[in-house]
Amino acid sequence: MPRPDIPDQDQDMPEAAALYFGKVMHARLKPFAHRFSYRVMSLVIDLDRLDDADRQSRLFGVNRAALYSFHEADHGPRDGSCLRAHAQACAQAHGVDLTGGRVILLCYPRLFGYAFNPLSVYFCHRADGELALIIYEVRNTFGEIHAYVAPVEPEDITPAGIRQVQDKTFYVSPFIAMATRYHFRISPPSRHFRLHILETDAHGPLLAASFSAARRRLTTAGLLRSLVVLPLVSFKIVAAIHWQALRLWLKGAPLVPRCDKLARPAGYSCASRNRG
Repeated sequence: MPRPDIPDQDQDMPEAAALYFGKVMHARLKPFAHRFSYRVMSLVIDLDRLDDADRQSRLFGVNRAALYSFHEADHGPRDGSCLRAHAQACAQAHGVDLTGGRVILLCYPRLFGYAFNPLSVYFCHRADGELALIIYEVRNTFGEIHAYVAPVEPEDITPAGIRQVQDKTFYVSPFIAMATRYHFRISPPSRHFRLHILETDAHGPLLAASFSAARRRLTTAGLLRSLVVLPLVSFKIVAAIHWQALRLWLKGAPLVPRCDKLARPAGYSCASRNRG
């Protein structure tokens, strides 16, 4: 039986890399309301065309120093090894063959040599262009990183986007317990990008987060414009995380003790998919 079409998917991004300008929103739903949003600039890059991406602008570099840059060592095993091969290995562990298919990564680039990525997303395609698998790579402020790997099944594809569910297995926030689930709704990168995450516990919705953005070409002019409009955006992301954590603590949010047995898997792993 043929799979339904994935809505709003753009397989024809002519450049090896592009920019997304948009807004991130977080909303704590209980035990009290707490909401904030801020503007960001993200990078989408074809992991099979890193050399082409490296030549798109004098202000952008791949695996080298530049005003804005992308480094494979910031993701996956974080040892500088090939991220395309890493995605292939994660896919093979879940019975998915990406041979001949594109792997597109959405993340924050480095600015002045620094970046922090709370969430990076890999869109992994088969050779026929079909989206086969999504990797949600989560990082916490303790320097740890973990991947949730979710093969795309026909029932995941809806008019509102791809819907996937993962049980939380990686410690992120000191204000949220481990016994929760992530409900992802995501539209693959095209002229616009949309991601919504709802985190739930046994009693219902706990936290909602979203990213909505429009794509722009990665050019020298575009990067200079970003530097003016969003100066020090990489540092702002980390500052916002700690500032909002302080606000939650001042509001009386209870701290959740960290349990090292649940805090992170042994090493970097490609976690199994969980169906809702």
